[in-house]
Amino acid sequence: MSLFTMPSLGADMEDGRLVEWLVKPGDRVAKGDVVAVVETQKGAIEIEIFAAGEVAELLAEPGQQLPVGAPLARLTEAGAPAAPAPQAPALQAPPPAPPVPTPPPAPAPAPVAPEPRGAVLASPAARARMAELGIALAVGSGPGGAVLLADVERQAQAKAPTEPTPPGPKGKPGLDMAEMRRAIAAAMARAKRDIPHYYLTHDIDLQTAQDWLTARNADRTPDQRLLMGALLIRATVRALARYPELNGRYEAEPYAPAPAVHCGLAIALRGGGLIAPAILNAETRDTDALMDAMRDLVARTRAGRLRNSELTQGTITVSSLGETGVDALLGVIYPPQVALIGFGTPRVKPMIHDGRVQPRLAVTVSLAADHRVSDGRRGAAFLAEIDRLLQEPDHL
Repeated sequence: MSLFTMPSLGADMEDGRLVEWLVKPGDRVAKGDVVAVVETQKGAIEIEIFAAGEVAELLAEPGQQLPVGAPLARLTEAGAPAAPAPQAPALQAPPPAPPVPTPPPAPAPAPVAPEPRGAVLASPAARARMAELGIALAVGSGPGGAVLLADVERQAQAKAPTEPTPPGPKGKPGLDMAEMRRAIAAAMARAKRDIPHYYLTHDIDLQTAQDWLTARNADRTPDQRLLMGALLIRATVRALARYPELNGRYEAEPYAPAPAVHCGLAIALRGGGLIAPAILNAETRDTDALMDAMRDLVARTRAGRLRNSELTQGTITVSSLGETGVDALLGVIYPPQVALIGFGTPRVKPMIHDGRVQPRLAVTVSLAADHRVSDGRRGAAFLAEIDRLLQEPDHL
């Protein structure tokens, strides 16, 4: 028997509100299954379970605000045999009892009325929300086609008229921007207090990479084209293979680099706010696969459909200013990570190439790193390795 508890979805989380259960007592679950939806300052997050077993009991009700670590459900371990019933000690057989008259048979129970034909299979939260909105859904995305709360909300959004988001602290339903700012500020204050930062910046010539991208995208449809951001992340991930101390989570002594690269991607939300979910196992993905993962992650982040593993397992974060027009950023490490890479806006600059000053596309890259696990010399070599890799995009 084990407890499934409210997970911590980042250094800035203290509690969360259970929105919906996606399992019920008696369901069998496997590691990685999504079993609940929890709302935090970062929006509604799909919660995965990290142990296989059977749901024995749900200990929390939808709507409850629960602190990190609070019990949510009780599980029996997968394959655990039932405890044998205790055997009574052998006793001398008693004399036979006199026969007992057989009682008359009890009347058969009345048959349970079956579900009416056409009844909708739906979670209680989904039923209540459908009644509130006057929406009727026959099939949803849950087990056996059950309608879930998320299905109802998607249908409600699809039917709602498109109107500009009204100004105010809540730019999107279920996401309190003021609360998100408070949580981000608390995490960053902790980072600056506990992590001894050092900073480095370096200008990288991107013209070769841009020319390669132009040629690579020439025959692709817009939805299949590679963006410069995919190349920047691929080069960062590849460079970590030579400088692994910058990839990890400082959670215990002695510090040990992470065996896989779960690369966090800072994503700006429409209406304000920032979330940095991770592309898991980024070192196993080529540039095209990273581009696909980036598109998927950005879409799900803005739709409020992230999983807790994407928020809790990041080992390094990349933040890019894109086309905002700012040359550089100096970031704050997201604890318990030990490094953050920042890319400014690529722009044409005078640079020396082949012995001549030429207009070339360039970007300023910055490194914020934890002095407990690396130093300026190693950090500088890491940025130089990113530069070297971007000069050979064919090999990325």
